[in-house]
Amino acid sequence: MLHDPARHEPLRTIAWDESRVRATIARIVRETVAAATPDGLWPVHPRDLEPGDDPDAPVANLYYGAAGVIWALDWLRAIGAADSPSFAHRLEPLRELNRAARAHDDIGSYMMGDLPFEMMAWGHAPTAARADTIAALIEGNIDHPARELMWGSPGSLLAAAMMHGATGDDRWAALFRRIAQRLREQLLWSERQACHYWSQELYGRQSRYIDAVHGFVATARALLRGRHLLAEADWLQWQACIETTVANTAIRENGRASWPCQADEPPGTAQKWLMQFCHGAPGFVICLADLPSHALDALLVEAGEATWAAGPLAKGSNLCHGTAGNAYAFLVLLARTRDARWRDRARAFAMHAVAQFDEETARLGRLRHSLWTGDIGLAVFLWDCLNERPRFPTLDVFFAPP
Repeated sequence: MLHDPARHEPLRTIAWDESRVRATIARIVRETVAAATPDGLWPVHPRDLEPGDDPDAPVANLYYGAAGVIWALDWLRAIGAADSPSFAHRLEPLRELNRAARAHDDIGSYMMGDLPFEMMAWGHAPTAARADTIAALIEGNIDHPARELMWGSPGSLLAAAMMHGATGDDRWAALFRRIAQRLREQLLWSERQACHYWSQELYGRQSRYIDAVHGFVATARALLRGRHLLAEADWLQWQACIETTVANTAIRENGRASWPCQADEPPGTAQKWLMQFCHGAPGFVICLADLPSHALDALLVEAGEATWAAGPLAKGSNLCHGTAGNAYAFLVLLARTRDARWRDRARAFAMHAVAQFDEETARLGRLRHSLWTGDIGLAVFLWDCLNERPRFPTLDVFFAPP
Protein backbone atom coordinates (compact mmCIF):
# COMPACT_ATOMS: atom_id res chain seq x y z
CA MET A 1 0.00 0.00 0.00
CA LEU A 2 1.33 3.42 -0.98
CA HIS A 3 -0.32 5.43 1.81
CA ASP A 4 -1.28 5.15 5.46
CA PRO A 5 -5.09 4.84 5.59
CA ALA A 6 -5.14 6.29 9.12
CA ARG A 7 -4.05 9.64 7.68
CA HIS A 8 -7.00 9.83 5.28
CA GLU A 9 -10.78 9.85 5.39
CA PRO A 10 -13.50 8.73 2.97
CA LEU A 11 -14.41 11.19 0.25
CA ARG A 12 -17.81 12.75 0.85
CA THR A 13 -20.24 12.78 -2.02
CA ILE A 14 -20.94 16.50 -2.36
CA ALA A 15 -22.05 17.95 -5.69
CA TRP A 16 -19.91 20.70 -7.19
CA ASP A 17 -21.42 24.00 -6.09
CA GLU A 18 -19.77 27.09 -7.56
CA SER A 19 -21.81 29.48 -5.43
CA ARG A 20 -20.76 27.69 -2.24
CA VAL A 21 -17.13 27.79 -3.34
CA ARG A 22 -17.30 31.52 -4.02
CA ALA A 23 -19.04 32.13 -0.71
CA THR A 24 -16.31 30.20 1.11
CA ILE A 25 -13.59 32.31 -0.53
CA ALA A 26 -15.43 35.50 0.46
CA ARG A 27 -15.93 34.28 4.01
CA ILE A 28 -12.28 33.33 4.46
CA VAL A 29 -11.09 36.71 3.21
CA ARG A 30 -13.64 38.65 5.26
CA GLU A 31 -12.90 36.82 8.51
CA THR A 32 -9.14 36.90 7.90
CA VAL A 33 -9.20 40.69 7.57
CA ALA A 34 -11.41 41.01 10.65
CA ALA A 35 -9.03 38.85 12.73
CA ALA A 36 -5.93 40.97 12.05
CA THR A 37 -4.44 42.61 15.11
CA PRO A 38 -3.47 46.31 15.05
CA ASP A 39 0.17 45.36 14.43
CA GLY A 40 -0.65 43.26 11.37
CA LEU A 41 -0.49 39.82 12.96
CA TRP A 42 -2.90 36.93 13.27
CA PRO A 43 -3.36 34.54 16.20
CA VAL A 44 -1.54 31.24 15.80
CA HIS A 45 -3.75 28.20 15.34
CA PRO A 46 -3.33 25.28 17.78
CA ARG A 47 -2.46 22.95 14.90
CA ASP A 48 0.53 25.18 14.02
CA LEU A 49 2.09 24.91 17.48
CA GLU A 50 4.89 22.50 18.30
CA PRO A 51 5.25 21.08 21.82
CA GLY A 52 6.65 23.80 24.07
CA ASP A 53 5.68 26.69 21.78
CA ASP A 54 4.23 29.81 23.34
CA PRO A 55 0.69 30.12 21.92
CA ASP A 56 0.84 33.89 22.33
CA ALA A 57 4.17 34.37 20.55
CA PRO A 58 3.75 36.24 17.23
CA VAL A 59 4.56 34.37 14.02
CA ALA A 60 5.48 36.44 10.98
CA ASN A 61 7.05 34.07 8.42
CA LEU A 62 5.75 33.27 4.94
CA TYR A 63 5.08 29.57 5.54
CA TYR A 64 2.54 29.73 8.36
CA GLY A 65 2.76 33.30 9.67
CA ALA A 66 1.58 36.80 8.91
CA ALA A 67 3.67 37.30 5.75
CA GLY A 68 1.92 34.39 4.07
CA VAL A 69 -1.49 35.77 4.99
CA ILE A 70 -0.55 39.20 3.61
CA TRP A 71 0.77 37.60 0.42
CA ALA A 72 -2.48 35.67 -0.09
CA LEU A 73 -4.72 38.67 0.53
CA ASP A 74 -2.68 40.71 -1.96
CA TRP A 75 -2.76 37.88 -4.50
CA LEU A 76 -6.51 37.28 -4.23
CA ARG A 77 -7.16 40.98 -4.63
CA ALA A 78 -4.82 41.29 -7.64
CA ILE A 79 -6.39 38.38 -9.54
CA GLY A 80 -9.93 39.57 -8.87
CA ALA A 81 -10.90 36.79 -6.49
CA ALA A 82 -11.76 39.01 -3.50
CA ASP A 83 -11.47 42.54 -2.23
CA SER A 84 -9.59 43.41 0.94
CA PRO A 85 -7.33 46.12 2.32
CA SER A 86 -3.59 45.78 1.86
CA PHE A 87 -1.36 45.07 4.84
CA ALA A 88 1.83 45.86 2.90
CA HIS A 89 2.64 48.76 5.23
CA ARG A 90 3.18 46.16 7.99
CA LEU A 91 5.90 44.24 6.13
CA GLU A 92 8.90 46.11 7.56
CA PRO A 93 8.02 45.74 11.27
CA LEU A 94 6.96 42.14 10.61
CA ARG A 95 10.31 41.44 8.96
CA GLU A 96 12.10 42.76 12.07
CA LEU A 97 9.86 40.59 14.23
CA ASN A 98 10.58 37.54 12.11
CA ARG A 99 14.33 38.18 12.14
CA ALA A 100 14.32 38.33 15.93
CA ALA A 101 12.85 34.83 15.96
CA ARG A 102 15.37 33.39 13.46
CA ALA A 103 19.02 32.43 13.59
CA HIS A 104 21.19 34.96 11.72
CA ASP A 105 22.26 32.43 9.09
CA ASP A 106 18.63 31.72 8.18
CA ILE A 107 17.65 35.23 7.06
CA GLY A 108 17.97 34.28 3.38
CA SER A 109 15.37 31.52 3.71
CA TYR A 110 12.60 31.67 1.11
CA MET A 111 9.81 30.48 3.39
CA MET A 112 11.03 31.43 6.85
CA GLY A 113 13.52 34.30 6.52
CA ASP A 114 13.80 37.88 5.27
CA LEU A 115 13.68 37.04 1.58
CA PRO A 116 9.89 36.92 1.02
CA PHE A 117 9.38 40.12 3.03
CA GLU A 118 11.83 41.96 0.81
CA MET A 119 10.32 40.48 -2.35
CA MET A 120 6.80 41.45 -1.30
CA ALA A 121 7.93 44.97 -0.41
CA TRP A 122 9.73 45.25 -3.76
CA GLY A 123 6.56 44.10 -5.52
CA HIS A 124 4.63 46.97 -3.94
CA ALA A 125 7.36 49.60 -4.40
CA PRO A 126 10.27 48.51 -6.63
CA THR A 127 13.52 50.29 -5.85
CA ALA A 128 17.14 49.61 -6.75
CA ALA A 129 18.07 49.46 -3.07
CA ARG A 130 15.40 46.85 -2.37
CA ALA A 131 16.58 44.80 -5.35
CA ASP A 132 20.14 44.96 -4.02
CA THR A 133 18.93 43.65 -0.66
CA ILE A 134 17.13 40.76 -2.34
CA ALA A 135 20.22 39.90 -4.38
CA ALA A 136 22.38 39.95 -1.25
CA LEU A 137 19.97 37.63 0.58
CA ILE A 138 19.96 35.21 -2.34
CA GLU A 139 23.74 35.25 -2.68
CA GLY A 140 24.28 34.82 1.04
CA ASN A 141 22.14 31.67 1.09
CA ILE A 142 23.93 29.76 -1.67
CA ASP A 143 25.88 27.49 0.69
CA HIS A 144 23.19 26.99 3.33
CA PRO A 145 23.51 23.36 4.48
CA ALA A 146 19.79 22.61 4.16
CA ARG A 147 19.91 22.33 0.34
CA GLU A 148 16.10 22.40 0.09
CA LEU A 149 13.29 24.83 -0.66
CA MET A 150 12.22 26.05 2.77
CA TRP A 151 15.60 27.09 4.19
CA GLY A 152 18.31 26.47 1.61
CA SER A 153 19.62 27.51 -1.79
CA PRO A 154 16.80 25.88 -3.81
CA GLY A 155 14.49 28.50 -2.29
CA SER A 156 17.00 31.16 -3.35
CA LEU A 157 17.04 29.59 -6.83
CA LEU A 158 13.26 29.91 -7.05
CA ALA A 159 13.40 33.51 -5.83
CA ALA A 160 15.98 34.40 -8.49
CA ALA A 161 13.74 32.90 -11.17
CA MET A 162 10.74 34.84 -9.83
CA MET A 163 12.73 38.10 -9.82
CA HIS A 164 13.95 37.51 -13.37
CA GLY A 165 10.38 36.85 -14.48
CA ALA A 166 9.27 40.14 -12.96
CA THR A 167 12.17 42.27 -14.27
CA GLY A 168 13.99 40.57 -17.12
CA ASP A 169 17.22 41.78 -15.48
CA ASP A 170 20.18 39.52 -16.21
CA ARG A 171 21.51 39.89 -12.65
CA TRP A 172 18.83 37.39 -11.58
CA ALA A 173 19.68 35.04 -14.44
CA ALA A 174 23.33 35.13 -13.39
CA LEU A 175 22.41 34.32 -9.80
CA PHE A 176 20.14 31.51 -10.97
CA ARG A 177 22.94 29.96 -13.03
CA ARG A 178 25.41 30.31 -10.17
CA ILE A 179 23.12 28.55 -7.69
CA ALA A 180 22.26 25.83 -10.20
CA GLN A 181 25.96 25.16 -10.74
CA ARG A 182 26.57 24.93 -7.00
CA LEU A 183 23.67 22.52 -6.61
CA ARG A 184 25.11 20.40 -9.41
CA GLU A 185 28.41 20.21 -7.52
CA GLN A 186 26.58 19.11 -4.38
CA LEU A 187 24.71 16.20 -5.96
CA LEU A 188 25.31 12.76 -4.48
CA TRP A 189 25.02 9.45 -6.30
CA SER A 190 23.07 6.42 -5.14
CA GLU A 191 24.51 3.16 -6.42
CA ARG A 192 21.45 1.38 -5.03
CA GLN A 193 18.98 3.43 -7.09
CA ALA A 194 21.32 4.59 -9.89
CA CYS A 195 20.33 8.23 -9.55
CA HIS A 196 21.36 11.53 -7.99
CA TYR A 197 20.01 13.16 -4.84
CA TRP A 198 20.96 15.79 -2.27
CA SER A 199 21.51 15.46 1.44
CA GLN A 200 19.97 18.08 3.73
CA GLU A 201 21.05 19.26 7.16
CA LEU A 202 17.68 19.88 8.77
CA TYR A 203 16.66 20.39 12.38
CA GLY A 204 19.87 18.90 13.72
CA ARG A 205 20.11 15.81 11.55
CA GLN A 206 21.10 14.68 8.06
CA SER A 207 18.34 13.67 5.65
CA ARG A 208 18.04 12.55 2.03
CA TYR A 209 14.58 13.83 1.23
CA ILE A 210 13.40 13.53 -2.35
CA ASP A 211 9.94 15.04 -2.07
CA ALA A 212 8.39 18.51 -2.07
CA VAL A 213 9.32 21.33 0.36
CA HIS A 214 12.47 19.66 1.75
CA GLY A 215 13.53 17.35 -1.07
CA PHE A 216 14.81 16.70 -4.56
CA VAL A 217 11.59 17.31 -6.47
CA ALA A 218 11.05 20.74 -4.92
CA THR A 219 14.52 21.71 -6.14
CA ALA A 220 13.51 20.33 -9.53
CA ARG A 221 10.54 22.72 -9.43
CA ALA A 222 12.88 25.68 -8.94
CA LEU A 223 15.10 24.49 -11.80
CA LEU A 224 12.05 24.11 -14.05
CA ARG A 225 10.89 27.62 -13.17
CA GLY A 226 14.11 29.08 -14.57
CA ARG A 227 15.18 26.48 -17.11
CA HIS A 228 15.14 29.09 -19.91
CA LEU A 229 17.95 30.90 -18.07
CA LEU A 230 20.32 27.95 -18.51
CA ALA A 231 22.31 26.99 -21.55
CA GLU A 232 20.45 24.32 -23.52
CA ALA A 233 23.09 21.67 -22.82
CA ASP A 234 22.98 22.44 -19.10
CA TRP A 235 19.21 22.19 -18.98
CA LEU A 236 19.20 18.88 -20.85
CA GLN A 237 21.62 17.48 -18.28
CA TRP A 238 19.34 18.67 -15.49
CA GLN A 239 16.30 17.24 -17.23
CA ALA A 240 17.96 13.84 -17.53
CA CYS A 241 18.98 13.99 -13.86
CA ILE A 242 15.44 14.89 -12.76
CA GLU A 243 13.76 12.25 -14.89
CA THR A 244 16.16 9.52 -13.76
CA THR A 245 15.84 10.27 -10.04
CA VAL A 246 12.05 10.59 -10.16
CA ALA A 247 11.68 7.36 -12.16
CA ASN A 248 14.21 5.30 -10.19
CA THR A 249 12.89 6.21 -6.74
CA ALA A 250 9.20 5.68 -7.55
CA ILE A 251 7.25 2.76 -6.09
CA ARG A 252 4.58 1.50 -8.50
CA GLU A 253 1.69 -0.77 -7.58
CA ASN A 254 -1.33 -1.74 -9.68
CA GLY A 255 -1.41 1.36 -11.84
CA ARG A 256 -0.57 3.72 -8.98
CA ALA A 257 2.71 5.31 -7.90
CA SER A 258 4.24 7.24 -5.03
CA TRP A 259 7.61 7.90 -3.47
CA PRO A 260 9.23 7.22 -0.10
CA CYS A 261 10.36 10.22 1.90
CA GLN A 262 14.08 9.64 1.38
CA ALA A 263 16.43 8.37 -1.29
CA ASP A 264 19.07 5.66 -0.98
CA GLU A 265 17.37 3.83 1.88
CA PRO A 266 18.60 0.26 2.44
CA PRO A 267 16.08 -2.49 1.63
CA GLY A 268 13.72 -3.19 4.51
CA THR A 269 14.10 0.25 6.06
CA ALA A 270 10.85 1.41 7.64
CA GLN A 271 9.54 4.54 5.96
CA LYS A 272 6.47 6.67 6.49
CA TRP A 273 4.11 6.32 3.54
CA LEU A 274 2.67 9.79 3.28
CA MET A 275 0.33 10.98 0.52
CA GLN A 276 0.36 14.76 0.72
CA PHE A 277 2.05 17.70 -0.97
CA CYS A 278 5.11 17.81 1.27
CA HIS A 279 5.73 14.04 1.16
CA GLY A 280 4.46 11.68 -1.50
CA ALA A 281 2.83 11.55 -4.92
CA PRO A 282 0.85 14.85 -4.96
CA GLY A 283 3.96 16.96 -4.47
CA PHE A 284 5.77 15.17 -7.30
CA VAL A 285 2.93 15.86 -9.72
CA ILE A 286 2.74 19.52 -8.69
CA CYS A 287 6.49 20.16 -8.75
CA LEU A 288 6.86 18.54 -12.18
CA ALA A 289 3.89 20.35 -13.72
CA ASP A 290 6.05 22.19 -16.27
CA LEU A 291 8.35 19.33 -17.23
CA PRO A 292 8.80 19.91 -20.98
CA SER A 293 9.32 16.27 -21.94
CA HIS A 294 6.75 13.47 -21.77
CA ALA A 295 9.07 10.86 -20.32
CA LEU A 296 7.33 10.86 -16.94
CA ASP A 297 3.75 11.40 -18.11
CA ALA A 298 2.58 7.85 -17.38
CA LEU A 299 4.24 7.93 -13.96
CA LEU A 300 2.60 11.25 -13.08
CA VAL A 301 -0.81 9.88 -14.04
CA GLU A 302 -0.17 6.88 -11.79
CA ALA A 303 0.76 9.31 -9.01
CA GLY A 304 -2.54 11.08 -9.56
CA GLU A 305 -4.37 7.77 -9.33
CA ALA A 306 -2.62 7.03 -6.04
CA THR A 307 -3.61 10.46 -4.70
CA TRP A 308 -7.23 9.88 -5.69
CA ALA A 309 -7.29 6.35 -4.24
CA ALA A 310 -5.92 7.55 -0.90
CA GLY A 311 -8.77 10.04 -0.50
CA PRO A 312 -8.83 13.37 1.35
CA LEU A 313 -6.43 13.95 4.21
CA ALA A 314 -7.70 13.80 7.76
CA LYS A 315 -5.44 16.71 8.75
CA GLY A 316 -7.85 19.14 7.14
CA SER A 317 -8.22 21.33 4.09
CA ASN A 318 -4.80 23.01 3.90
CA LEU A 319 -2.13 23.07 1.18
CA CYS A 320 0.99 21.51 2.67
CA HIS A 321 -0.52 18.37 4.19
CA GLY A 322 -4.23 18.71 3.50
CA THR A 323 -6.96 18.05 0.96
CA ALA A 324 -6.54 21.27 -1.05
CA GLY A 325 -2.83 20.66 -1.60
CA ASN A 326 -3.51 17.17 -2.94
CA ALA A 327 -6.22 18.52 -5.24
CA TYR A 328 -3.69 20.79 -6.96
CA ALA A 329 -2.20 17.58 -8.40
CA PHE A 330 -5.50 16.96 -10.19
CA LEU A 331 -5.45 20.49 -11.66
CA VAL A 332 -1.92 19.84 -12.93
CA LEU A 333 -2.99 16.59 -14.58
CA LEU A 334 -6.02 18.30 -16.11
CA ALA A 335 -3.66 20.85 -17.69
CA ARG A 336 -1.17 18.20 -18.87
CA THR A 337 -3.65 15.59 -20.16
CA ARG A 338 -6.89 17.49 -20.88
CA ASP A 339 -8.69 14.50 -19.38
CA ALA A 340 -11.91 15.74 -17.75
CA ARG A 341 -11.78 13.15 -14.97
CA TRP A 342 -9.07 15.24 -13.31
CA ARG A 343 -11.39 18.26 -13.30
CA ASP A 344 -14.08 16.15 -11.65
CA ARG A 345 -11.61 14.86 -9.06
CA ALA A 346 -10.28 18.35 -8.26
CA ARG A 347 -13.84 19.56 -7.74
CA ALA A 348 -14.70 16.56 -5.57
CA PHE A 349 -11.72 17.26 -3.31
CA ALA A 350 -12.58 20.97 -3.32
CA MET A 351 -16.08 20.32 -2.00
CA HIS A 352 -14.71 17.93 0.63
CA ALA A 353 -12.19 20.60 1.67
CA VAL A 354 -14.99 23.17 2.00
CA ALA A 355 -16.87 20.75 4.28
CA GLN A 356 -13.71 20.19 6.35
CA PHE A 357 -13.25 23.95 6.66
CA ASP A 358 -16.87 24.50 7.73
CA GLU A 359 -16.67 21.80 10.40
CA GLU A 360 -13.29 22.88 11.77
CA THR A 361 -14.26 26.53 12.06
CA ALA A 362 -17.60 25.64 13.66
CA ARG A 363 -15.83 23.45 16.20
CA LEU A 364 -13.12 25.97 17.14
CA GLY A 365 -14.98 29.20 16.45
CA ARG A 366 -12.08 30.65 14.45
CA LEU A 367 -10.06 30.33 11.24
CA ARG A 368 -6.55 28.97 10.81
CA HIS A 369 -4.58 32.01 9.65
CA SER A 370 -1.76 30.59 7.56
CA LEU A 371 -0.94 30.35 3.87
CA TRP A 372 0.61 26.89 3.60
CA THR A 373 -1.17 25.24 6.52
CA GLY A 374 -4.39 27.20 6.86
CA ASP A 375 -7.55 28.66 5.41
CA ILE A 376 -6.29 31.52 3.27
CA GLY A 377 -4.34 28.93 1.28
CA LEU A 378 -7.60 27.02 0.82
CA ALA A 379 -9.18 30.20 -0.57
CA VAL A 380 -6.41 30.50 -3.17
CA PHE A 381 -6.88 26.87 -4.20
CA LEU A 382 -10.65 27.24 -4.48
CA TRP A 383 -10.23 30.17 -6.85
CA ASP A 384 -7.76 28.19 -8.94
CA CYS A 385 -10.18 25.26 -8.98
CA LEU A 386 -12.95 27.55 -10.23
CA ASN A 387 -10.67 28.73 -13.03
CA GLU A 388 -8.89 25.39 -13.63
CA ARG A 389 -5.43 26.90 -13.16
CA PRO A 390 -2.75 24.92 -11.31
CA ARG A 391 -0.84 27.84 -9.73
CA PHE A 392 0.44 26.63 -6.35
CA PRO A 393 0.90 29.71 -4.11
CA THR A 394 4.49 31.05 -3.80
CA LEU A 395 5.76 27.94 -5.59
CA ASP A 396 4.39 28.64 -9.06
CA VAL A 397 3.50 32.31 -8.58
CA PHE A 398 4.72 35.12 -6.35
CA PHE A 399 4.28 38.56 -7.88
CA ALA A 400 0.78 39.74 -8.74
CA PRO A 401 0.02 39.93 -12.46
CA PRO A 402 -0.20 43.38 -14.05
